[in-house]
Amino acid sequence: MDLKDKTIVVTGAASGIGRALCGAFAAEGAKLIVCADLDAEGSSSVSQKINGLSYAVDVSNEDEIASLVDTVENEHGPIDLFCSNAGVLVEGGVETPDADWQRLWDINVMAHVWAARHVVPRMTARGGGYLLNTASAAGLLNQIGSAPYGVTKHAAVGLAEWLAMTHGDAGIKVSVLCPQAVRTAMTDGFEEHVAAIDGMLEPEDAARACVDAIKAEQFLVLPHANVLDYMRHKTADYDRWIAGMRKLNRIYGNG
Repeated sequence: MDLKDKTIVVTGAASGIGRALCGAFAAEGAKLIVCADLDAEGSSSVSQKINGLSYAVDVSNEDEIASLVDTVENEHGPIDLFCSNAGVLVEGGVETPDADWQRLWDINVMAHVWAARHVVPRMTARGGGYLLNTASAAGLLNQIGSAPYGVTKHAAVGLAEWLAMTHGDAGIKVSVLCPQAVRTAMTDGFEEHVAAIDGMLEPEDAARACVDAIKAEQFLVLPHANVLDYMRHKTADYDRWIAGMRKLNRIYGNG
């Protein structure tokens, strides 16, 4: 997919990877970049720098995602690329309060569901479109110290796979971003965490990897290349992989 002259929506655009994505797409010559975030002031600041548009959107609310899609499509034209990027993290295991589990479920999973629900039929009707969903390497490998994050990110990857295999013949392309640690507000204070064991990337690195993957129409986006090796080790010997993760948990987690 050539990003030049495309209309692109980015959620979680006020900071971190979302902000970097907006800048990267602008550098590629996108026609219009819509910056959506619960942080209205932050998304407005980003949009002003790239001559885009800003919308205050709570992605944990389906009605607000539906309204965003309707407004952009009706007032500015078809959405070529929808980047469902917003995400949250909370530490803890199964004892984590239900309210926190639900919040992560809504933002890390259902926001992707709702975006697809409202944009994919429109894209299909006009012959195709592109979805970029931000998940995490935790969605492929799991997350030491956070059951809600590991579980919801697994679900996010599963949804992206389902969308790709179900709607690919209708022209819907899907990429899923699965980085390890990226220097954002979410990872502030996690510089010594296991997720940063292979180094903490800058948001611009993750955004560049996304641009390259979208141009190549590549499903899996791995800014940390060695995540692929970890996946291979996991599938080659699951028990050995779990034993290795238990060792990491003793060092970095609650074991």
